[in-house]
Amino acid sequence: MDKVIEILKILEDNARLTPKEIAEMTGYDEKEVEEIIKAKEEDGTILKYKTLIDWEKAGEEIVYAIIDVRVTLSREKGYDDIAKRIAKYPEVHAVRLISGDYDFQVVVKGKSLKDVAFFVAEKISTIPEVRDTFTHFVLRSYKEEGVLLFKDEEDRRLAFAP
Repeated sequence: MDKVIEILKILEDNARLTPKEIAEMTGYDEKEVEEIIKAKEEDGTILKYKTLIDWEKAGEEIVYAIIDVRVTLSREKGYDDIAKRIAKYPEVHAVRLISGDYDFQVVVKGKSLKDVAFFVAEKISTIPEVRDTFTHFVLRSYKEEGVLLFKDEEDRRLAFAP
């Protein structure tokens, strides 16, 4: 495996590791690991270091919605232009160009179902190129960024006997 890719994969899994720890894991020189990380930060390969929070455990009510968006393209406005406009809203967590019946998948974060509904009605739907939207509210997340968000719990369902 390429040295740079190996270091990036390690950081993607755990961004808290120090260059010294990564060097110990891989057998590479610590200074070389530091230089690779610095170079990847400077060239924009490493975009951000992130902490994954279980907001439910923290006692914070957060509502996520996935909004499928269908658009009409024109000579003046292509996918990139529309995506950039949608991405500028602070409520928007992710914007993805997708295949299928819709053009974009937009992940939105809000404090309530009502906040998200108003965001869709007042911001997304008012963009001239947006033809229609379909909103899915996330009821529960079981896995995020490769991390399971639940402990193995005892199955408390009643046994079924025919």
